[in-house]
Amino acid sequence: MAAGALLTPAIKELGLLPPKAYERSVAQPILLNWHSMLRQKPNRSTEEQRFVMAMNQTWEEARAEARAEARTETQAKAVFTALEVRGIAVPAAARKRILAEKDLKQLERWHRKAIVAKSIDEVLGSRRRVAPPTRRQHA
Repeated sequence: MAAGALLTPAIKELGLLPPKAYERSVAQPILLNWHSMLRQKPNRSTEEQRFVMAMNQTWEEARAEARAEARTETQAKAVFTALEVRGIAVPAAARKRILAEKDLKQLERWHRKAIVAKSIDEVLGSRRRVAPPTRRQHA
């Protein structure tokens, strides 16, 4: 294969690009086509086999990321639904904060709070976190 040792690193670099990156939209169909052709080839070279394996790993990682993102989006929607049912208005800043949250556990906590809350502040709490006082040692 002409590209030889460049294919596997190219796949890894492609995986680092943002999903909407122009370079990704150009390279991905080409790499997918090569992958498809090589999978049908009965006797692959070592480099071709590495390429196929790298593509498979990249796809698995992308699927895992997509599933995690879908879970957080679903949980954020659950928070909004609970707030709506409770009749609690969600200001733009709170909406942005909920949608930006990627920690699934935090979204689950907010959801549980939203089910019984009377205000958005009860759900999200204060953003300011007070650091515990430091102890001073006497010399």
